Amino acid sequence: MASKACLFFSFFTLILLISLLSQPTLAHRLLKEEKLSGFDFLKHLQGCHKGDKVEGIHNLKNYLHKFGYLSYKNQSHSTNDDFDDLLESAVKTYQLNYHLNVTGFLDSETVSKMIMPRCGVADIINGKTRMESGKKNRHHNSTSFHTVSHYSFFPGNPKWPPSKYSLTYAFLPGTPNQAMNPVSKAFQTWAGNTHFRFSMVQNVGDADIKIGFGRGDHGDGANFDGRGGVIAHAFAPQDGRFHYDGDEPFAVGATEGAYDLETVALHEIGHLLGLGHSSVEGAIMASSISTGVTRGLHSDDIQGIRALYN
Repeated sequence: MASKACLFFSFFTLILLISLLSQPTLAHRLLKEEKLSGFDFLKHLQGCHKGDKVEGIHNLKNYLHKFGYLSYKNQSHSTNDDFDDLLESAVKTYQLNYHLNVTGFLDSETVSKMIMPRCGVADIINGKTRMESGKKNRHHNSTSFHTVSHYSFFPGNPKWPPSKYSLTYAFLPGTPNQAMNPVSKAFQTWAGNTHFRFSMVQNVGDADIKIGFGRGDHGDGANFDGRGGVIAHAFAPQDGRFHYDGDEPFAVGATEGAYDLETVALHEIGHLLGLGHSSVEGAIMASSISTGVTRGLHSDDIQGIRALYN
């Protein structure tokens, strides 16, 4: 009897082991989830520098390409894991824009900044090297110039024409009710600091600006990436589209673990009006946002919109 029991136990153990081996391990599942969480896939690249060949460097190249820092003529270079000269240059430009030590080395401060949740609009577009507009003011009685701003515009400075200073907005079907008032308050904040006037309409087809929530591929060619990473995006004038990532946690006000709906709206409306990203950390047009905080317009944001519309 004892030998039969032992044989049965061994057979049961074998079946259990086969079953376990046929399923992904917990560690594997957690690793897979971590890879899908925002920009955390960049964490293991900390310490990388020119000359390295490390698995996953192609993901860093994709990240820097997405946000305007890197473009290869030879596409094969964009998919390999070589930390080459062009990648080093792109990292240096990123560090310059975010006031980090400009080394081209992927240090802890650079990685920490890169993995922060952010807006999906690129920092630099069409080959520009800085987020700053480079706008200069001439001193009185002097021929010297000095930089007075850190805001930026989209290429070609697109803006709404004089006939469209009174803009309408509408919410797409599926927009949570709790988002509507914060977005409306954000529009009124911009109205109070510009000559724009905004009014809500019910018919989305009649609206100049359309606000909604999307997930993954939501039809505008700029896919969202799930929780973490890109939390919202908007398009330059006169496109009028503004989308929150529906996979993100949003709330009204400063709520731990959630993004403030109004703060995000203030940022994205800035894009709708023609502003790019600012290199000023406290500006509403800074590219990153943290959970549990609220933010209002900064003097840099107001200077930028007034400069754009003269």
